[in-house]
Amino acid sequence: MGEFGRAHGLNGEVRLKSYTGDPQAIGSYGPLIGADGRRIEFTDLRRAGGASADVLVVRVKGVADRTGAEALNRLALYVPRDRLGAVADEDEFFTADLVGLDVVDLEGKVLGTVADVPNYGGGDLLEIKPALGGPTALLPFTKAFVPTLDVAGGRVIVDPPDDLFAPAGPRPPDEPA
Repeated sequence: MGEFGRAHGLNGEVRLKSYTGDPQAIGSYGPLIGADGRRIEFTDLRRAGGASADVLVVRVKGVADRTGAEALNRLALYVPRDRLGAVADEDEFFTADLVGLDVVDLEGKVLGTVADVPNYGGGDLLEIKPALGGPTALLPFTKAFVPTLDVAGGRVIVDPPDDLFAPAGPRPPDEPA
């Protein structure tokens, strides 16, 4: 749902990057769960100044000074899936609903299961745990690689590259300029 940033001022306020469609809607989900398991409740939130509409300044119940706010830095926030409700449209889904789905190629062969849907800044990826074991592989979550999602049917149909699960080879030495 979001992630805390640095402390803001001396009185316990902290910056928060919201991952909700409407950034301030993060305050409407009720208590959130920190990645460390603690319960997080906002007592106040407002948009932070600057160009980033998804960055807020918040007050957290029980945090009254800069030291407490600094202790929240980099803490990711989650909401239990059952509080998100159902999606409004059959073409919509929560990325959390993809975890555990079978990953099937265009011929119907089961390649593995979705282990996670990370985003490292360049777009969503599917992290696939191979059916035959071994390390997971990342596949860009684009129409080119993932032409069909069948969440109700419990599967994701992919068009993977031939070397999806191949171990990384040695990097070629840099060529002189």
